[in-house]
Amino acid sequence: MGVLKGQLRAFLPAVLLAFGAAEACIALDTPLPWMIGPLFSTALACMLGARLGAPVQAREAGQWAIGTALGLYFSAPVLAALARNLPWIALAVVFALCLGMAGGAALRRLSGTDQTTAFFAMAVGGASEMAVQGERHGAVVEHVAAAHSLRIMMVVGAIPFAVRWWSRHGWGAGADPFVPLATAVHPGGLLVLVALTAGAALLLKRLQVPNAWVIGPLLVALALSAAGIELSRLPEWMIRGGQLFIDVSLGTRFTPRFVHTAPRYLAGVAACTAGAMLLAAAFALCVAALTGLHPGTMLLATSPGGIAEMSLTARVLHLGVPVVTAFHVSRMVVVVLAIGPLYRAWARLHPAPKVA
Repeated sequence: MGVLKGQLRAFLPAVLLAFGAAEACIALDTPLPWMIGPLFSTALACMLGARLGAPVQAREAGQWAIGTALGLYFSAPVLAALARNLPWIALAVVFALCLGMAGGAALRRLSGTDQTTAFFAMAVGGASEMAVQGERHGAVVEHVAAAHSLRIMMVVGAIPFAVRWWSRHGWGAGADPFVPLATAVHPGGLLVLVALTAGAALLLKRLQVPNAWVIGPLLVALALSAAGIELSRLPEWMIRGGQLFIDVSLGTRFTPRFVHTAPRYLAGVAACTAGAMLLAAAFALCVAALTGLHPGTMLLATSPGGIAEMSLTARVLHLGVPVVTAFHVSRMVVVVLAIGPLYRAWARLHPAPKVA
């Protein structure tokens, strides 16, 4: 009971701060106000010493809302359209793996950190999965976690703004024709949808599947949509609340110690992340030119961001949510399964210098 009270004392102020920041972002007309406001406000407050926090259940609730909302886009015609892009999805996954390894090599040179920490810090995967894998292979876990926190901050702080600006001044508004199958909220159907998607998340969590609270609901909602079963769409307040909870959970990971974490190392991470974003953008524009897919969709699909952040950006900007989601889910699965063998191969190509 005492632990619960302590979590609430840290969580409620974080939610109030995040809500106020989201409203401020709405007033300023920023993209993704319910993501950018909560993330940056709570991160800044925590780095200044505020004792804010978020229970794991809040992050899972947010992931559930986003996973379910994304899955509702995958109707049978959308899946057929995605099947035609499978070779490009595979190419993008290979590109992401190569980008991570190149970033690891660059970070090692720029910061002087050890090769294991550099590799897992720059791998384009989920922060928690890369921290666990890095610890297993001997990386400095705090540095891996700090690198991924900084990467997410940079991606969320740059790419949505860039894509929205470019959409307005270069490509025109988002024109991808994907819309969710369910277009109205049906209370009874919503209850069934919640039960089915939450049950899938709990099952995958029990099986220790990474990102269970995103993948489980996404797969169930996808299966229902592909079968033409229209239970309900999610109310907009659930989706906004999901964004807020996810980004409060991310923002409260930052601490005053983060600012003092090996300045040369963090500067190297920032430089490598900026380079990765530019290379990913160039790759995206090439794929868009070859496939005819919307350039904004491809920028989000191949960026070094996460599933939730990039898919939500696509949703808000009316770009190809299923395409972005499919690219990121495929990358996540392959990275989680292949990161160990890839590290061992990479380590053989970049042996640690011998100590005299």
